[in-house]
Amino acid sequence: MYNPFSLKDKTIFITGASSGIGRAVAIECSKLGADVIISGRNPERLQETFDALEGHNNKQFLAELQNHEDVNSLIDQIPLLDGIVFCAGYTKTLPFQFINEDELNAIMRINFIAPTLIAQSLLKKKKIKNGASIVFISSISGMYISFYGNSMYSASKGAINGMVKGMALDLANKNIRVNTVTPGMIQSNIINTGIITEEQINADIKKYPLKRYGNPNEVAYAVIYLLSDATTWITGSNLLIDGGYTLT
Repeated sequence: MYNPFSLKDKTIFITGASSGIGRAVAIECSKLGADVIISGRNPERLQETFDALEGHNNKQFLAELQNHEDVNSLIDQIPLLDGIVFCAGYTKTLPFQFINEDELNAIMRINFIAPTLIAQSLLKKKKIKNGASIVFISSISGMYISFYGNSMYSASKGAINGMVKGMALDLANKNIRVNTVTPGMIQSNIINTGIITEEQINADIKKYPLKRYGNPNEVAYAVIYLLSDATTWITGSNLLIDGGYTLT
Protein backbone atom coordinates (compact mmCIF):
# COMPACT_ATOMS: atom_id res chain seq x y z
CA MET A 1 0.00 0.00 0.00
CA TYR A 2 1.29 3.45 -0.95
CA ASN A 3 2.41 5.45 2.09
CA PRO A 4 4.48 8.63 1.59
CA PHE A 5 5.12 8.72 5.36
CA SER A 6 6.69 5.26 5.53
CA LEU A 7 10.01 4.96 7.36
CA LYS A 8 10.79 1.50 6.04
CA ASP A 9 14.53 0.83 5.65
CA LYS A 10 15.39 4.03 7.55
CA THR A 11 17.53 4.08 10.71
CA ILE A 12 16.39 6.71 13.21
CA PHE A 13 18.22 7.80 16.37
CA ILE A 14 16.12 9.29 19.20
CA THR A 15 17.36 10.88 22.43
CA GLY A 16 15.22 11.23 25.53
CA ALA A 17 13.32 8.06 24.65
CA SER A 18 12.70 6.96 28.24
CA SER A 19 9.32 8.67 28.42
CA GLY A 20 6.95 11.28 27.03
CA ILE A 21 7.47 12.60 23.51
CA GLY A 22 10.71 10.64 23.00
CA ARG A 23 9.03 7.35 23.84
CA ALA A 24 6.09 8.10 21.56
CA VAL A 25 8.40 9.07 18.69
CA ALA A 26 10.40 5.86 19.06
CA ILE A 27 7.36 3.59 19.15
CA GLU A 28 5.57 5.26 16.25
CA CYS A 29 8.73 5.27 14.10
CA SER A 30 9.10 1.55 14.69
CA LYS A 31 5.48 0.98 13.66
CA LEU A 32 6.22 2.68 10.35
CA GLY A 33 9.12 0.37 9.62
CA ALA A 34 12.17 2.21 10.94
CA ASP A 35 15.07 0.57 12.72
CA VAL A 36 15.13 2.62 15.91
CA ILE A 37 18.09 3.51 18.12
CA ILE A 38 17.06 4.99 21.46
CA SER A 39 18.98 6.61 24.28
CA GLY A 40 18.04 7.77 27.75
CA ARG A 41 19.41 7.93 31.27
CA ASN A 42 16.87 5.80 33.16
CA PRO A 43 17.52 2.10 32.50
CA GLU A 44 14.13 0.81 33.62
CA ARG A 45 12.09 3.29 31.64
CA LEU A 46 14.36 2.98 28.60
CA GLN A 47 13.83 -0.78 28.67
CA GLU A 48 10.06 -0.22 28.78
CA THR A 49 10.32 1.84 25.62
CA PHE A 50 12.57 -0.73 23.97
CA ASP A 51 10.14 -3.54 24.77
CA ALA A 52 7.33 -1.59 23.10
CA LEU A 53 9.20 -1.19 19.80
CA GLU A 54 8.25 -3.17 16.73
CA GLY A 55 10.87 -4.80 14.51
CA HIS A 56 14.05 -6.72 15.32
CA ASN A 57 16.92 -4.36 14.48
CA ASN A 58 16.41 -1.81 17.26
CA LYS A 59 19.10 -0.79 19.76
CA GLN A 60 19.21 1.03 23.09
CA PHE A 61 22.01 2.94 24.82
CA LEU A 62 22.12 4.42 28.31
CA ALA A 63 23.60 7.92 28.23
CA GLU A 64 23.66 10.98 30.46
CA LEU A 65 23.94 13.95 28.11
CA GLN A 66 25.90 16.00 30.65
CA ASN A 67 28.56 13.28 30.78
CA HIS A 68 31.17 13.65 28.01
CA GLU A 69 32.25 9.99 28.26
CA ASP A 70 28.65 8.79 27.87
CA VAL A 71 28.13 11.01 24.85
CA ASN A 72 31.39 9.98 23.17
CA SER A 73 30.63 6.29 23.74
CA LEU A 74 27.13 6.76 22.36
CA ILE A 75 28.39 8.49 19.21
CA ASP A 76 30.97 5.75 18.59
CA GLN A 77 28.26 3.07 18.64
CA ILE A 78 25.76 4.83 16.40
CA PRO A 79 25.52 3.39 12.84
CA LEU A 80 24.80 5.32 9.63
CA LEU A 81 21.61 7.34 10.14
CA ASP A 82 18.68 8.46 8.00
CA GLY A 83 17.19 10.55 10.78
CA ILE A 84 17.79 12.02 14.23
CA VAL A 85 15.23 13.29 16.74
CA PHE A 86 16.46 15.25 19.75
CA CYS A 87 13.80 14.86 22.46
CA ALA A 88 15.86 14.93 25.68
CA GLY A 89 14.95 17.93 27.77
CA TYR A 90 15.23 19.41 31.25
CA THR A 91 13.63 22.32 33.03
CA LYS A 92 13.49 23.96 36.42
CA THR A 93 11.06 26.67 37.40
CA LEU A 94 12.96 29.55 38.94
CA PRO A 95 12.21 33.29 38.81
CA PHE A 96 14.84 35.25 36.93
CA GLN A 97 15.97 37.00 40.13
CA PHE A 98 17.06 33.63 41.54
CA ILE A 99 18.64 31.84 38.59
CA ASN A 100 22.25 30.78 39.02
CA GLU A 101 25.07 29.70 36.76
CA ASP A 102 24.88 26.00 37.66
CA GLU A 103 21.18 25.68 36.85
CA LEU A 104 21.54 27.75 33.69
CA ASN A 105 24.45 25.61 32.53
CA ALA A 106 22.55 22.39 33.24
CA ILE A 107 19.49 23.44 31.24
CA MET A 108 21.52 24.81 28.33
CA ARG A 109 23.75 21.72 28.32
CA ILE A 110 20.90 19.20 28.03
CA ASN A 111 18.43 21.20 25.94
CA PHE A 112 20.80 22.97 23.56
CA ILE A 113 24.53 22.29 23.77
CA ALA A 114 24.44 18.48 23.93
CA PRO A 115 22.12 17.92 20.93
CA THR A 116 24.01 20.52 18.89
CA LEU A 117 27.39 18.91 19.55
CA ILE A 118 26.03 15.37 19.08
CA ALA A 119 24.73 16.35 15.65
CA GLN A 120 28.07 17.94 14.80
CA SER A 121 30.05 14.88 15.95
CA LEU A 122 27.84 12.48 14.02
CA LEU A 123 28.29 14.65 10.95
CA LYS A 124 32.08 14.78 11.33
CA LYS A 125 32.20 10.99 11.72
CA LYS A 126 30.12 10.66 8.54
CA LYS A 127 27.30 8.90 10.35
CA ILE A 128 24.53 11.05 8.88
CA LYS A 129 23.53 10.14 5.34
CA ASN A 130 23.17 12.75 2.64
CA GLY A 131 19.42 13.31 2.39
CA ALA A 132 18.86 12.65 6.09
CA SER A 133 16.45 14.57 8.33
CA ILE A 134 17.28 16.07 11.74
CA VAL A 135 14.42 17.12 14.02
CA PHE A 136 14.72 19.08 17.27
CA ILE A 137 11.84 19.17 19.76
CA SER A 138 11.48 22.83 20.70
CA SER A 139 8.66 24.57 22.58
CA ILE A 140 6.28 27.48 22.25
CA SER A 141 8.12 28.73 25.35
CA GLY A 142 11.09 30.61 23.94
CA MET A 143 9.75 30.73 20.39
CA TYR A 144 6.41 32.49 20.84
CA ILE A 145 5.83 33.01 24.55
CA SER A 146 7.27 32.34 27.98
CA PHE A 147 5.94 31.63 31.47
CA TYR A 148 6.64 32.96 34.95
CA GLY A 149 9.83 31.38 36.30
CA ASN A 150 10.65 29.84 32.93
CA SER A 151 13.33 32.17 31.55
CA MET A 152 16.12 29.56 31.51
CA TYR A 153 14.04 26.96 29.68
CA SER A 154 12.77 29.58 27.22
CA ALA A 155 16.35 30.66 26.53
CA SER A 156 17.42 27.09 25.76
CA LYS A 157 14.54 26.51 23.36
CA GLY A 158 15.02 29.88 21.69
CA ALA A 159 18.65 28.93 21.12
CA ILE A 160 17.58 25.71 19.39
CA ASN A 161 15.41 27.58 16.91
CA GLY A 162 18.25 29.93 16.04
CA MET A 163 20.74 27.09 15.63
CA VAL A 164 18.38 25.09 13.40
CA LYS A 165 18.08 27.92 10.88
CA GLY A 166 21.85 28.15 10.55
CA MET A 167 22.27 24.37 10.43
CA ALA A 168 19.68 24.11 7.67
CA LEU A 169 21.67 26.52 5.51
CA ASP A 170 25.05 24.94 6.26
CA LEU A 171 23.86 21.37 5.60
CA ALA A 172 21.73 22.08 2.54
CA ASN A 173 24.63 21.20 0.23
CA LYS A 174 24.47 17.67 1.66
CA ASN A 175 20.69 17.62 1.24
CA ILE A 176 20.37 17.16 5.01
CA ARG A 177 17.19 18.77 6.29
CA VAL A 178 16.97 20.35 9.76
CA ASN A 179 13.66 21.36 11.33
CA THR A 180 11.94 21.89 14.66
CA VAL A 181 8.65 20.70 16.08
CA THR A 182 7.24 23.19 18.58
CA PRO A 183 4.58 21.84 20.94
CA GLY A 184 2.40 23.60 23.45
CA MET A 185 1.56 21.82 26.71
CA ILE A 186 1.66 18.04 26.33
CA GLN A 187 0.14 15.50 28.70
CA SER A 188 3.08 14.24 30.74
CA ASN A 189 4.14 12.97 34.15
CA ILE A 190 4.48 16.50 35.52
CA ILE A 191 0.71 16.86 35.43
CA ASN A 192 0.36 13.94 37.83
CA THR A 193 3.08 14.89 40.31
CA GLY A 194 1.13 17.51 42.22
CA ILE A 195 3.51 20.29 41.17
CA ILE A 196 0.61 21.74 39.18
CA THR A 197 -2.77 21.68 40.93
CA GLU A 198 -5.93 20.50 39.22
CA GLU A 199 -7.31 24.04 39.43
CA GLN A 200 -4.23 25.42 37.68
CA ILE A 201 -4.47 22.77 34.96
CA ASN A 202 -8.16 23.48 34.34
CA ALA A 203 -7.52 27.21 34.15
CA ASP A 204 -4.63 26.71 31.73
CA ILE A 205 -6.55 24.34 29.46
CA LYS A 206 -9.16 27.07 28.94
CA LYS A 207 -6.47 29.11 27.15
CA TYR A 208 -6.32 26.47 24.40
CA PRO A 209 -8.99 26.93 21.68
CA LEU A 210 -9.23 23.13 21.34
CA LYS A 211 -9.83 22.93 25.13
CA ARG A 212 -7.25 20.25 25.90
CA TYR A 213 -3.55 19.58 26.10
CA GLY A 214 -1.83 17.60 23.37
CA ASN A 215 -0.62 14.06 23.78
CA PRO A 216 2.84 12.69 22.94
CA ASN A 217 1.59 10.71 19.94
CA GLU A 218 0.34 13.88 18.26
CA VAL A 219 3.85 15.32 18.44
CA ALA A 220 5.29 12.02 17.23
CA TYR A 221 3.14 12.10 14.10
CA ALA A 222 4.50 15.57 13.26
CA VAL A 223 8.06 14.33 13.76
CA ILE A 224 7.39 11.36 11.46
CA TYR A 225 6.14 13.78 8.81
CA LEU A 226 9.48 15.60 8.91
CA LEU A 227 11.49 12.35 8.94
CA SER A 228 9.65 10.93 5.97
CA ASP A 229 10.30 11.44 2.26
CA ALA A 230 7.08 13.47 2.14
CA THR A 231 9.06 16.51 3.34
CA THR A 232 12.17 16.43 1.19
CA TRP A 233 11.68 20.12 0.32
CA ILE A 234 11.23 21.34 3.89
CA THR A 235 14.23 22.61 5.86
CA GLY A 236 14.84 25.34 8.41
CA SER A 237 11.15 25.30 9.28
CA ASN A 238 9.23 25.21 12.53
CA LEU A 239 6.13 23.01 12.80
CA LEU A 240 3.84 24.50 15.44
CA ILE A 241 1.59 22.07 17.36
CA ASP A 242 -0.19 23.94 20.14
CA GLY A 243 -3.94 23.40 19.90
CA GLY A 244 -4.29 27.04 18.87
CA TYR A 245 -2.71 28.44 22.04
CA THR A 246 -0.63 31.09 20.27
CA LEU A 247 -3.69 32.36 18.39
CA THR A 248 -5.15 33.87 21.55
